[in-house]
Amino acid sequence: MKHLAAQPDQSAASLEESGIDLDPPFTQAVGREALNLLNTGFELFSVFVQTLYYCVRGRPDTRAVLNQMFEIGNRSLVFLTVVMGFIGMILVLQGGLQLSRIIPEFSLVGATYMELMIRDLSASIGALMLATRVGAGIAAEIGSMVVTEQIDALRMCAADPIDYLIKPRFVASIVMTVCLIIWVTAVAFITGGLTGYVMFDIQPRTFFNLQLIDKGDLIICLAKCLAYGAAIPIVSAHSGLTTHGGSEGVGWATTRAVVNTSLAIIVLDLILSALGYLIFGA
Repeated sequence: MKHLAAQPDQSAASLEESGIDLDPPFTQAVGREALNLLNTGFELFSVFVQTLYYCVRGRPDTRAVLNQMFEIGNRSLVFLTVVMGFIGMILVLQGGLQLSRIIPEFSLVGATYMELMIRDLSASIGALMLATRVGAGIAAEIGSMVVTEQIDALRMCAADPIDYLIKPRFVASIVMTVCLIIWVTAVAFITGGLTGYVMFDIQPRTFFNLQLIDKGDLIICLAKCLAYGAAIPIVSAHSGLTTHGGSEGVGWATTRAVVNTSLAIIVLDLILSALGYLIFGA
């Protein structure tokens, strides 16, 4: 019996000596990360569904929504305005320089630039900038409440944290993201037009040309604004709710919120751009 019991160990030892790894760490790491990613996706979907439920059936809290609209919108206005103003100047400058090497004809620079901004860049870049500020703030605030056991106190009082904390931020983020993207798109147009006039002598009447923009571009832009506005608070709040540890955990939650929110925006950009191409064409 002892001889039979020792056979598996001897065979395992012989396999290890022959160079066959019975427990490959790389495979384990890949499988673990895949399961973690899948679990995170289910958790995000659950938070999203519960947030939609409380938006319809939850308690009305207009003051909380207005406060979050101020925090998300007004406090981000200057930052987004400066960023998108420079982005507009850079895009027109680099586009004009590259075009001047091929053919010095700038009549469609403004039309192409405006179509590109409305269809993709203004919403995507604006949302990425918004995620760095708003997403980090939401994760840090909720993460601090988790660490100090304020979330547990809400649950003990029969108050769902999603209804009290995430829903107002969700509604405010959707509204203010749309408003901010419209504003920064106008700012990027103005700075781009000034750059075209100063650097390439493109007249404003020629630059502000809307002939390439159709309703499909506007629908895609609006869909991206709504999707990004919904993704930022959901992903950031989930990072805050899953915080563990002390102040170090809050720091990791903030970093995770920015990274995950940026990744969600990029993935949504790809999905919505592909759907827009399939529905409305090029």
